[in-house]
Amino acid sequence: MTRPSYTLSEITARLGGEWRGEDVRISAVQPLSQAQAEHIGFLANPKYKAEVAESLAGAVIVSAKAAAEFPQCNLIIAADPYLYFAKVARLFSPIVEAKGGIHPTAVVEPNAVVPPSCEIGAHVYIGGHTVLGERCRILAGSVVEHGCTLGDDVLLHPNVTVYHGCTLGKRVEIHSGAVIGADGFGLAFAGDSWFKIPQTGGVRLGDDVEIGSNTNIDRGAMSDTVIGEGTKIDNQVQIGHNCIIGKHTVIAAQTGISGSTTIGSYCIFGGGVGTVGHIEIADKTTVGGGTSITHSIKESGQHMAGPYPMQTHKEWARNAVHIRRLSEMNKRIKVLENQLGTADTPTDPAE
Repeated sequence: MTRPSYTLSEITARLGGEWRGEDVRISAVQPLSQAQAEHIGFLANPKYKAEVAESLAGAVIVSAKAAAEFPQCNLIIAADPYLYFAKVARLFSPIVEAKGGIHPTAVVEPNAVVPPSCEIGAHVYIGGHTVLGERCRILAGSVVEHGCTLGDDVLLHPNVTVYHGCTLGKRVEIHSGAVIGADGFGLAFAGDSWFKIPQTGGVRLGDDVEIGSNTNIDRGAMSDTVIGEGTKIDNQVQIGHNCIIGKHTVIAAQTGISGSTTIGSYCIFGGGVGTVGHIEIADKTTVGGGTSITHSIKESGQHMAGPYPMQTHKEWARNAVHIRRLSEMNKRIKVLENQLGTADTPTDPAE
């Protein structure tokens, strides 16, 4: 397959921005340290300025503020170099279009609706009364059970499972091993055993949602679990039943969201975050990696951090300095107590 290439003028004509220097032809994006003459790199963090001067890249994406420092380089000047880099990368890695047709080994129930524009891969199963939109790509080994609705341009990578009664919006992408709509963990204690509560809700994923590999989103007990438009969820994330997550929120790997938690829009969760259930987290909340969220966060725009107890990031950073010095501080306190004659009598001979 022939790789696409573009001159700087062609790139800026498509994506905006301003180019300076020679109108060189670019065929790929690369880190500055590895780039060659046919590559384009980017500078988003000023501390890597030295790499620009040393790089063999044919061109570099920079901010207007940084551009004056590199008069010898071929440049594209952009308001946000990192975002512009991402858009250039998409030019060189275009979205694969569906090849209409159903593989001979796939099983599509007679009352399922699969438009001719859809690509159905080997050993796929499409259940009864499931409706697919146009240009969906359901790749090898994936299962979409009965009564599901998929919007246009949905992409299920190999070995994705979508349980019955789930709804996926347009341009949803789900990576391998993910399970959408498994039963929520609903149990009632019957005195000497656990009685399973039927999970009769579903899962609804909004337009442009992306779900990482081996992530699980449980169906609701009665109403649906809902993931809002544009939200991106990383690998190995667990989202419990009846959670509601707003629009354009991002959740990093190995996070666990307990059931009936409501998370607002434009939130950012680092890796390994855990929440208790039945709480609310306001819009634009940022949660540092490894934080345990033990109560609702009502005020929008908070930055929370710390494994336990949860604090604002400012409080956590201030306390973390002292935690590293606890042993030293303890020794100093004992010296002062001895000087003042107020030291406790040791109860442990080894103390």
